[in-house]
Amino acid sequence: MRLILIGPPGVGKGTQARRLAEHLGIPQVATGDMLRDHVRKKTKLGQKAQSYMNKGQLVPDDVILAMVEVRLREKDAAGGFILDGFPRTVPQGVGLTVILERLDVTLDIIVAISVNQDMILTRLAARRSCARCGAVYNLVINPPKTIGVCDACGATELILREDDRPETIRKRFDVYQEQTFPLLAYYSPTGLLKEVAGDGTVDEIFQNIQAVLPDKPNRS
Repeated sequence: MRLILIGPPGVGKGTQARRLAEHLGIPQVATGDMLRDHVRKKTKLGQKAQSYMNKGQLVPDDVILAMVEVRLREKDAAGGFILDGFPRTVPQGVGLTVILERLDVTLDIIVAISVNQDMILTRLAARRSCARCGAVYNLVINPPKTIGVCDACGATELILREDDRPETIRKRFDVYQEQTFPLLAYYSPTGLLKEVAGDGTVDEIFQNIQAVLPDKPNRS
């Protein structure tokens, strides 16, 4: 299965991508993870990215796309992959199309998780992150097993991150609407785009996604 997962900030793409990766037995490919890995290993791409980051600049699309191609050429991605939150813009989508053609592989589905801004703000108001290990919870739909205690490391300081504050989320949502939402129009003619409801519990959203997955993935 080769799929792209698209959705606004706070919709739970990362959580759903991890569950899908485990369910389908394929890797979750997130650009943030790739970027950190290249920088940590000091690869040529990592050093190039670091040079932009040191100047406080965004890492340009050509560097990110090169990292994506390297990742999709790895052995564990031969049987499929989940692109988590990538591409983020139409130019990145065009670049990804070129990469997939070069690799001679075909996408099976593009899943767009849809939810309105008010729902996002309500959901993120209940989001907490572990101050020690960074694990993320939602006090309403995905709380820790013991209130106030991180399931992963046992720390007792669960905080509201700056990124999850309403004013920050509104800005991120506006950026999504301006830069990422046009991807739906870009992918619509492919016939692979499926929109699913992003309200409800983590399990309900996961079931919504499962319901649209193709029975017979493309093997090319």
